[in-house]
Amino acid sequence: MKQAVDGQAIAVIPARGGSKRIPRKNIREFVGKPMIAWSIEAALASGCFDRVIVSTDDDEIAAVAEAQGAEVPFRRPAALSDDHAGTIPVIAHAIDWLGEQGQAPEAVCCLYATAPFVQAEDLQAGFRALQASRDVDYAFSVTSYAFPIQRALRLTPEGRVAMFQPEHFHTRSQDLEEAWHDAGQFYWGRAAAWREGTPIFSERAVPVKLPRHRVQDIDTPEDWQRAEWLFKAWQACHTHVDQE
Repeated sequence: MKQAVDGQAIAVIPARGGSKRIPRKNIREFVGKPMIAWSIEAALASGCFDRVIVSTDDDEIAAVAEAQGAEVPFRRPAALSDDHAGTIPVIAHAIDWLGEQGQAPEAVCCLYATAPFVQAEDLQAGFRALQASRDVDYAFSVTSYAFPIQRALRLTPEGRVAMFQPEHFHTRSQDLEEAWHDAGQFYWGRAAAWREGTPIFSERAVPVKLPRHRVQDIDTPEDWQRAEWLFKAWQACHTHVDQE
């Protein structure tokens, strides 16, 4: 599969050490393994990548990542390691570093460290989507909203409710367009697009659709607990199927 790329294909897993809401979340144990291990395992199993690199500013995260089979060939600079660092500059930094080593990649996949539900097959699907057309800059994971966004409510300063789109009050749910959102797992992109700061969400991106039961943001302790419940239920379901 990897042979279809004109140049190298690289996975970059951003994992800074300064997580505030869930301290050390990138290496905290999640269902028996350091959280980052799940992403590294999926990347290695996919067969898509010449190298799987973790971009971090933290020595402990680096040691855990290397123990799981990833490379940590540099330390991310402090300027790209605070709460305001964006994903695109972090990936561009890794691409520039590789270029300085004479190893400029063609395709780069940003794979989040907190994506335990990601599967090798998902990464392969993203790879195929990126390579299918030259006018595509990115391919990334999405999932559908569970409820029509056209019927969303807001809370007023007076403590009442109002519709964002009141014109859809009488519209049947099945007649409303389905909406999708970023699944927050991975973003395949061409190296040139990352380096130029090209926005990910545009008509030059294609979606990789994931089922909702395999998508969970993990930003708060409540998110973490919900993710563990979903993950264990998903594992149990797969174990049952494999035994039949």
